[in-house]
Amino acid sequence: MKTYKEITVKTLPFNSEILTSVLWELELSGIRENDDSLTLYCEEENNIQLDDVKILLENLKAENLINHFEVSEISFEDKNWNEEWESKIDVVEVSDKIVIKPTFRKYDSKPGQIILTIDPKMSFGTGEHQSTRLMLLLMEKYIKGNEKVLDVGSGTGVLAIGAVKLGSSNAIAIDNNEWCKLNGEENIVLNNVEDRVKILLGEISDIEEDDYDLVLANINKNVLIDIVGDLYKKTAGEGLLIISGILIIDLPQILEVYQSTGFIHLDDIQQDDWTAVLFKKRSR
Repeated sequence: MKTYKEITVKTLPFNSEILTSVLWELELSGIRENDDSLTLYCEEENNIQLDDVKILLENLKAENLINHFEVSEISFEDKNWNEEWESKIDVVEVSDKIVIKPTFRKYDSKPGQIILTIDPKMSFGTGEHQSTRLMLLLMEKYIKGNEKVLDVGSGTGVLAIGAVKLGSSNAIAIDNNEWCKLNGEENIVLNNVEDRVKILLGEISDIEEDDYDLVLANINKNVLIDIVGDLYKKTAGEGLLIISGILIIDLPQILEVYQSTGFIHLDDIQQDDWTAVLFKKRSR
């Protein structure tokens, strides 16, 4: 049985959006948002130390984004994660058309709505985070039908599943976390899209094909900058790329990096402190 660490983070002021965007840089299994704190979950074998968390928080303090922080840690053996997460997850109406719901919540759908049935467990992508909602809103606006889709850092698989339900022909979803792969596979079965969505374990560099009409990446700023070349390579000529996990204050840096790589900035939308961006690959 695996052993996990549970790390509690409290800050003054408390801004969950800024904190989660930074803390996801660690190799975490999940983050739970509480009223005045964050609870981080990670496998003991990943060797994440309190000092790793403190370094990231000290950086935020140096940037005057927080004034004070406290962190604490406990260890425990694997437990009933379904029960843990079910108490926190509810139905999310992303738009009039798109709704995300777990199996353990009832929802009376309306004609024409697309219901994404997602049981998140410890994976990222429930629709409760702004970046997931922003990704889906841009997808709803720009998916025309029959696209070949790549979802990088797929988490629960919600974006890949959403893409095919919006009309894309098929999707490959990839994540480097084994738990996300297993969770994603469960969710594609729940949505009856096993013949159109495939979940892979690995990195974007492990993907052999390079001609995806639509590439999706909801990760974080640092990773998005690191893999910009891979994202460009995987996007078909004149293809579209949608990215999020980006704070609005970081948008200028993202635009500079992506436009210099060969992407054309077409659109961006915001919610609270977060943004999602649409690019088109410049033909050469």
